[in-house]
Amino acid sequence: MLTLTPTAAEVVRTLVEQSTAPDSGGLRIAAGEETGEGIALELSLVEEPEPADERVEQEGATVFLDAGAAELLDDKLLDAEVGEDHVMFTLREDDGDAEPFAPFSPNGHASRNGNGPH
Repeated sequence: MLTLTPTAAEVVRTLVEQSTAPDSGGLRIAAGEETGEGIALELSLVEEPEPADERVEQEGATVFLDAGAAELLDDKLLDAEVGEDHVMFTLREDDGDAEPFAPFSPNGHASRNGNGPH
């Protein structure tokens, strides 16, 4: 199952608290289309999960994963770095190698980056 670092949990909590549905919402990660770089992952702030979404809750942060994302991210660690006007999520393997995931602006717009299974 996807694991969140304390920093990622704090960022997700903050984003959800600033959203329109702080009590039931979360950050949703969905697998998109396959690209030459791997499978695109889509981030969005949602008021509630889709019926088949897997829920990951850590340190007060809630992340919803669609079935494709749950499979891709099963053994990953989600980390985050905060910039002036964006958040950069990073996926890490157990061995510590990092792969940039997606910039996410504080206003809730999702970005798409390719991410292949590792």
